[in-house]
Amino acid sequence: MAPRVLPADSPASIAEAVRLLRDGQLVAFPTETVYGLGALALDPVHVARIFEAKGRPSSHPLIAHVADVEAARALAKGGTLGDVGEALAARFFPGPLTLVVEKATHVPLALTGGGSSVALRVPAHPAALALLRALGAPLAAPSANRFQSLSPTEARHVVRSLGDAVALVLDGGPCEAGIESTVVDVRASVPLPRVLRLGALSLEALRSVAKGAVFEPTSAASRDEQRASPGLDPKHYAPRARLRVVARSEVAAVVAGLLEEGARVAVLLVHDVALPSHVVREQLDASAEGYAHGLFSALHRLDAAEGEGEGEVDVIVAEDVPTLEAFAAVRDRLTRASST
Repeated sequence: MAPRVLPADSPASIAEAVRLLRDGQLVAFPTETVYGLGALALDPVHVARIFEAKGRPSSHPLIAHVADVEAARALAKGGTLGDVGEALAARFFPGPLTLVVEKATHVPLALTGGGSSVALRVPAHPAALALLRALGAPLAAPSANRFQSLSPTEARHVVRSLGDAVALVLDGGPCEAGIESTVVDVRASVPLPRVLRLGALSLEALRSVAKGAVFEPTSAASRDEQRASPGLDPKHYAPRARLRVVARSEVAAVVAGLLEEGARVAVLLVHDVALPSHVVREQLDASAEGYAHGLFSALHRLDAAEGEGEGEVDVIVAEDVPTLEAFAAVRDRLTRASST
């Protein structure tokens, strides 16, 4: 059975979502990044239902979404985000930034994956903010999809991924950014602000405030970082079909080889590539922001998630993106999505 879907911009829809959340049910809602799967963040029983619905290990932390900076401070140890965290919040809240800080004592370990830190975000979407303000409480809200699968950027993606595991989906249309928030560790124990997950807030923008912020893409995340931030599994954001990322010059040859093997192939492109006419393809914008906005929606379509059956495509061949820093977040998504 499919969940109810209501317009996100309706006060009646927000009121119904609040009622369901207080009753312990799960509500999916739009943010500017991706759709979130919400439950009351400070109730361990409610939080546990998120893990059950997603099939997600309980050791993985969830992001707490709050209505404003004051609400974020209330979940942080000592009631402060720290000097760097406060500066980042002043500039980027609301927005696609998540701050990792030491948690206040009343924040349940169910939310933090058993760790001592908590991840905090103020979303920049009118429906998300309306929901948080009407609820008057923080929401735990990972992406509204099954664990490690494609992130949802439209309400129908949530419905197809989670079905009746979610009671209500607030439909706010396609998400503006299209990929998840950037996660930054600003705990006092960390010598420099450290980017744990690349996302919709660019490193350039981040460093305009946190000039010493570091990100080491070749370094394996430590066990502590795995507990501090979501989205760091080697395999994540993955379609059901196998994803292969290849250079532009290799796309045609790789597709030809797969077709000879009898594979059902779809292609994700930035540039025009000569391919057999029957090969399904999606072409994304060549800019970093445009590519990010369309990435998950395109993968949903190519993965036959919007068809009537599963397994219509065996392999998705994706043209690699530039190695420029602006593309670092989408490169991260492609890398994890293609991991085996």
